[in-house]
Amino acid sequence: MRALLKALGPGLLFASMAIGTSHLVLSTKAGAQYGWIMVIPILLANLLKYPFFEFGIRYTTVTEKSLVEGYLNMGKTYLWIYAFVTLISTFTILAALYVVTAGLFINLFQITAWGAGTISLCLFLFISLLLIVGKYRFLETSLKAVISILFIALLITTILVLQKGPVSIAEGFQRPKIFNEAGILFLIGLVGWMPTAVEASGWVSLWGMENLKTMKEKPTLKIALQEFNVGYILTAILAVFFLIIGWMTLYGTGTELSGNAVTFADQLVNLFTVHIGNWAYFFIAVAAFATMFSTCMTAHDAISRVSVDVMQKLFPEKHVFKNTNAFAYTVILMMLVNWMVIMLFSANMADLVGLATFVSFVLAPLLGWMNLKTVMGKDVPLEHRPGTGLRILTYCGMVFLSLFALYYCWMLLV
Repeated sequence: MRALLKALGPGLLFASMAIGTSHLVLSTKAGAQYGWIMVIPILLANLLKYPFFEFGIRYTTVTEKSLVEGYLNMGKTYLWIYAFVTLISTFTILAALYVVTAGLFINLFQITAWGAGTISLCLFLFISLLLIVGKYRFLETSLKAVISILFIALLITTILVLQKGPVSIAEGFQRPKIFNEAGILFLIGLVGWMPTAVEASGWVSLWGMENLKTMKEKPTLKIALQEFNVGYILTAILAVFFLIIGWMTLYGTGTELSGNAVTFADQLVNLFTVHIGNWAYFFIAVAAFATMFSTCMTAHDAISRVSVDVMQKLFPEKHVFKNTNAFAYTVILMMLVNWMVIMLFSANMADLVGLATFVSFVLAPLLGWMNLKTVMGKDVPLEHRPGTGLRILTYCGMVFLSLFALYYCWMLLV
């Protein structure tokens, strides 16, 4: 147990990164619109995507190399594919996360004097400073506290909601169909971003690398996987918490839910206070903002780290990418680029996120296969390779993601 506690890090960072809009918006909306039945696709997505993320920790713990280096060992083409996905994420995901978090800050805490652009810049500056000065160890330590606060706030909120009981069903309410066009599109979005996109497996691998550097004694593969599993299971539990909250407070009311993440979160908090009482506003506001703030922090760190690692592997002759301050420079670059995206393309943010969603969905099965091929490579000893059961689950996940990707493309074309 002591060894497991010392190894805590990458798994909790994964949980912190994953519980963003996929949980706050999509899980809650799933319960609000379709009821408890949506727990099935949520748990199924978490189960079938598990191997892809687990392989990131497995490969790094055994080889002490990043998954990005594993892609390079397979051939530079695979690394270019991952670099392309990372590039799309660089110019879309961070901007979207920060603008949603800024909007939440304004709406939840009634800070109306400044606009979303100004609040986003303040968040960028504050988080960038934390990442540059504190580095990985501060990120890990601080997010342990954030995750603890978030879990407690959500647990209290969920208990309060369950004690209060479900809202009254509106007269004439009919459950929306899941297997029509609108329902399947919602399922695709829910499954695609639950718990997060497959390319985040490379992020987990780099956190594993940083964790190894901070430890006096290298953890065994068993301990490293146990630590990751703690974070992964926590991610699934929090998704169910958000589902229950949406189901018990909104399902059957006929409430028109906004498609905008910021408006939806504000709408959700106000509905909570009506259902539970105004005194519960603090818990709900803290849970919502902590969710998005921790996601911004971990995503900013991860995309910066993976960008440096990819550039170092693609251009080993360029010494600028090997500079000891390369991470700090990249954090600042990500801040400036994404703030410019917010200021210049705020009206088209949905289109930019749509592009990132398309690329992520279409390439997810390929990235999953790349992860499997990497962890089955010759630099991983036979005894540390995934067993038959995990490989079968991986193939099931690849088929699952492929079917969703094909249907998603078909829906876009017709």
